[in-house]
Amino acid sequence: MSIVQEIQSPIREEMGLFEERFKQAMKSNTPLLDKITHYIVKRKGKQLRPMFVFLSAKCLGEVNENTYTASSLIELLHTATLVHDDVVDDANYRRGFFSLNALWKNKIAVLVGDFLLSRGLLLSVEKGQFDLLRIVSQAVSEMSEGELLQIERTRSLNLDEDVYFEIIRQKTASLIAACCEAGASSVSQDKDLISTMKEFGTLTGIAFQIKDDLFDYGDDDGIGKPTGIDIKEKKMTLPLIHAINQADSRTRSRIVRTVKNHSDDPKRVKEVLDFVQSSSSLQYAKSRMLEYRDKALEVLHRLPDSESRKSLELLVNYTVNRKK
Repeated sequence: MSIVQEIQSPIREEMGLFEERFKQAMKSNTPLLDKITHYIVKRKGKQLRPMFVFLSAKCLGEVNENTYTASSLIELLHTATLVHDDVVDDANYRRGFFSLNALWKNKIAVLVGDFLLSRGLLLSVEKGQFDLLRIVSQAVSEMSEGELLQIERTRSLNLDEDVYFEIIRQKTASLIAACCEAGASSVSQDKDLISTMKEFGTLTGIAFQIKDDLFDYGDDDGIGKPTGIDIKEKKMTLPLIHAINQADSRTRSRIVRTVKNHSDDPKRVKEVLDFVQSSSSLQYAKSRMLEYRDKALEVLHRLPDSESRKSLELLVNYTVNRKK
């Protein structure tokens, strides 16, 4: 049994039913749209976000119709953001397959993303789930603000860790927080419990993003091939911010100049990768990641012990131990 299968054990039946409902939620009378959404479904990822929804719900009660609506809405939203991100980043691949914009061009990809987002919003309205709509709309707003803050700070090469953590809280953690909050609110009216699950999701999401930062340098154990993609895109990740802030003024100036003006030069990018790898910054980033993981587990342990809680613990550890 794989780790993902083990995590899914308490919700295996629910995940199977969710997949059918998710397919139905994307159905359209337009043949081209149906063809594209079929392509999306066939190449789905690990579906971590629906797992967060179902497991959060099961920690507090019994999965019900509202939980299925929440999981479908979250996955529709997440898929829409991935489609739009590929257009913005001019990316030709997603999860090892051609992206929608690579196959059908940007205009169609943007329209498909809009369709997925609107289907999610309509789903919540049709089911009368206005509280769920509020939770997810807030997450979309924060994700957009985080992305724009990152773009703004990328231009000036932000070297402030506090700003970095605010960006990833909005950009990445807000959606995982929404998964946990939506799952909890689908089965409970207890505001304290719902708030606890949202806090758990936020902390887990921050740890998740730091792990993504570490992937750019091969991985946190120094195994694997560094990619330098974040450096090429001038993204100021935690290992890079920490390494630059620890460097002497001359080295700092050269690295900043490289990221700002020479990020398309493979030789200069490798120099930055080597600089970060030779510092203590990968270990520092890993320690911050584990710090947030531990905080997430502390919050989770406020809940009674259960199979679903054990699976959430496994899921948190999976987010920081995954290999891709």
